Amino acid sequence: MDAFNVTILGPAFVAGLLVVASHVPLGREVLKRGIIFIDLAIAQIAGLGVIAAMQLGFEPHGWVVQLIALGSALLGAMGLSLLEKYRPQIQEALIGVAFILAATGGILLLAKNPHGGEQIKDLLVGQILWVTWGQLIPLATVTGLILLLWFTFKDKRQMLFYVLFAVAVTSSVQFVGIYLVFASLILPALGSRGYPERKSLYAAYLIGVLGYGLGLIVSSIVDLPSGAVIVWMIAITAWLANFFGKSRSI
Repeated sequence: MDAFNVTILGPAFVAGLLVVASHVPLGREVLKRGIIFIDLAIAQIAGLGVIAAMQLGFEPHGWVVQLIALGSALLGAMGLSLLEKYRPQIQEALIGVAFILAATGGILLLAKNPHGGEQIKDLLVGQILWVTWGQLIPLATVTGLILLLWFTFKDKRQMLFYVLFAVAVTSSVQFVGIYLVFASLILPALGSRGYPERKSLYAAYLIGVLGYGLGLIVSSIVDLPSGAVIVWMIAITAWLANFFGKSRSI
C-alpha cells in the first residue's frame, strides 16, 4: 500500500483527529477521577449493543444500530454513575465486572455466527482504514456538540460527564475499535501529566495527533493492522512527551 495514499489515509487521519478532539478532555477527567477502566466498560457495552442489533438483522452502520448502541452506552453510563455515588469504594472493581460481562455477552451472542470472530475483531481493533468521507459527517457533528457542551458548561461537567462520555465512546468505537478508544482517552492524559496545567491539554492533543498520524503511516509502510500500530505509536509518543515534560520540570 502507498504510505501516502491520501484517498485511504486522509479519511482515516481525520477520523483520528475527531476521536482525539473529544476523547482527550474526557480522558483527562477519567484520570482525575481515578476510574481508568470506565472507557473500556462503556465501549464494550456499546459494542454489545452493536452486536445485538446486528444479530437482529439491522445494517451494521445504520441509524437503528447507532441508536441501540447509544442507548446501551447511556444505560451503562447511568449505572456506573450510580456506582460513583453509592459504591465508591468498589467502583473500579464493579466497572471491571461490567466490562467482562459485556465482553462475554458479545461472545455468547456471536457463538453460532460463522462470522462472529471477525465481528469481534472489528469491534476490538476497528476498521479505521475503511472510513469514508461521508461517514465522517455524523462523527464531526457529534464531536463538535461534545466539545461545545464540555468547554461551554464547565460548571456542569459533573452532571454532563457520563452522558457525554457515553456519546463520545459510542460514536467512535465502530470506527477505531475498543482498543483505540481506550488508548485515545488514557495515553494522551498520562503523557501530558508532566506539563504545567495550562499546557497539558495542548500536549495531550499533540500526543494524540502525532500518534494517529505516525501510526497510519507506519502501518501502511510495514503492512500491519492500523489500529494496533496506532495504539503503539500513541503509547510511544505519550512516553516521550512525559519523559521530556518531567525533564523540563527538574
